Amino acid sequence: MYVVTWNNRLLRLKCPFRVEVITNVGLLLKGEIVLVTEIRVTREIKTVYIIEMNAYYYYHFDILI
Repeated sequence: MYVVTWNNRLLRLKCPFRVEVITNVGLLLKGEIVLVTEIRVTREIKTVYIIEMNAYYYYHFDILI
């Protein structure tokens, strides 16, 4: 996955990478640091992170670089 950093640099991320939970979702609590082991896309073209074998929408997380 490619992301643009705070200083406008393009960075390629490879799984696994770390993210911080920004809203309570499923079994994950706000503030936790977890590993994304896989990235998928739904039929509606929404990005989904696979974390501990569960799927979560990307907008529940901040990517840690």
